Amino acid sequence: MTTDRNARTGLWLGIGAYVSWGILPLYLKLLKGVPALQVLSHRILWSLLLLAVVVLIAKRGRAILAAARGRTLLLLCVSAALIAVNWLIYIWSVQHDHVLEASLGYFINPLINVALGVALLGERIRRGQAVAVGIAALGVLVLAISGGGAIWISLALALSFGFYGFVRKIAAIDALGGLTVETALLAGPALAVLIHANADGTAVFGVDRHLDLLLILAGAVTAVPLLMFAAAARRLRYATLGLLQYLAPTLQFAQAVLLFGEPLRPVHIVTFALIWTGCALYAFDSVRGSRTLVTVD
Repeated sequence: MTTDRNARTGLWLGIGAYVSWGILPLYLKLLKGVPALQVLSHRILWSLLLLAVVVLIAKRGRAILAAARGRTLLLLCVSAALIAVNWLIYIWSVQHDHVLEASLGYFINPLINVALGVALLGERIRRGQAVAVGIAALGVLVLAISGGGAIWISLALALSFGFYGFVRKIAAIDALGGLTVETALLAGPALAVLIHANADGTAVFGVDRHLDLLLILAGAVTAVPLLMFAAAARRLRYATLGLLQYLAPTLQFAQAVLLFGEPLRPVHIVTFALIWTGCALYAFDSVRGSRTLVTVD
């Protein structure tokens, strides 16, 4: 009974995390007049404040400081840079009406993870997964050759988040500790950006109360889904979590076409059809592989 309750809780936490990421463009559209670098800086600083409160309540400060040393700290410096690049590109893409390409990037990401696992970790993949990666790669190639859409956004988001996941996988620190250290490492540059913006008169914080509240909200918008995801990952099978990750780009795609009026060209349809086919094959093979492992056990 306890296991079922944990799985059910994990499922709702996972859905909550991915739905939150899926509707993130709605929040970022409200900040369209704010320079992307300032949005990123506020996202970092307010996230750090929220995470600091969580760490204090959980009494995790000493453990995090003990873990974030030597090789782990160097890896977190790399992962911090990667997630900052990922966030900045995503914010810019939403503000400049490229949500469609952004969603494509996060559809590709799970398959990038598979490729990185094979290339860098020596992991073996089943034939079905290899076929899935190949079909998705064909979709990217079609879009790249046609010149239809800003393919660089999709690839930059997929690769930056893929390598971020790889670095975090080999860093010996948990989700809360890693995220807290990453945001702390980025806090200095973020604060410098805002101080410079204030000095040259381009700062937006403090001008409008409604906008100030939206920027303060960036902390919760960033940190809460990540904490929900970390909690879900401890309670769910990897295959289940893998299936849930397609919720976010699906919601982003729907918003791009139905709410934001971004043009859906024939080449986009072909590309997304190939990507979705690859993702479906990958998800099916993962579930089948997971069931086989359970049966063997």
